Amino acid sequence: MKNIKDLYDRNIRFTGERDGHIEIDHPEMRGQYDKIQETLNNPFIIIKSRTDKNVEMFYKHYEKTPVTEKYLCVVVKTLSNDSFILTVYFTDTIKKGEILWKKK
Repeated sequence: MKNIKDLYDRNIRFTGERDGHIEIDHPEMRGQYDKIQETLNNPFIIIKSRTDKNVEMFYKHYEKTPVTEKYLCVVVKTLSNDSFILTVYFTDTIKKGEILWKKK
């Protein structure tokens, strides 16, 4: 298990189970740990999920990824005493939802 700090200086758990899930469901994410950490530390925008009030989606744009130019989305579940990564993936679009934070 790895702990990563996010923009708000919260400890975000990245468990071996989640890492394994991500490598199976999103093989393009293999070896992208630095980008995951960078996205949590320095996102472009953070969106609150429309379906789960405890989920935040951190987005950062990358010109070069294993699947061309994309945003990286790091999905974090935040509870009162625990925060952890649910999944990560590259995408072309930012989901709609309440903007919690946006880079100026």
